[in-house]
Amino acid sequence: MFFPQDAVQLHYPVLETGFTASEIQELLSLFESPTRSPDSGLEGSNSNSNSNSNRVVYSVDERKRRRMISNRESARRSRWRKKQHLENLEVEVNRLKIQNQELKKLLGSVLGQCHVLWRENDQLTTEYLGLQARLSDLRHALVAMHSK
Repeated sequence: MFFPQDAVQLHYPVLETGFTASEIQELLSLFESPTRSPDSGLEGSNSNSNSNSNRVVYSVDERKRRRMISNRESARRSRWRKKQHLENLEVEVNRLKIQNQELKKLLGSVLGQCHVLWRENDQLTTEYLGLQARLSDLRHALVAMHSK
């Protein structure tokens, strides 16, 4: 059993369990054996045991109530985070839709310019071939004039 010299001294709340140091001390005191005097019979230990068991039941109920409140709060925070995440995703979707529309417009503009340049390139190629043929004809004529 626990003896006064074995008592655990906690200076800070124990965060892992959600209990404060005084609550842990109270729970630990429930496990300590009651000091019985020789003249105290079973009645004294039963009445002490009943009062301790009432305190244990209360502590268990209190712990359940706290856990339920904690779970509700955790669920509320989880729902809020999920809602925030969903809103952030919706904003991102809208931003990407706008960016997609702008890129489609830009692509259309670039393709339009590309078609204009292809047509201009075709015209210049045709003009080049015509001028090259004319130059070739002029060379033949010049060679023919020199050979006479």
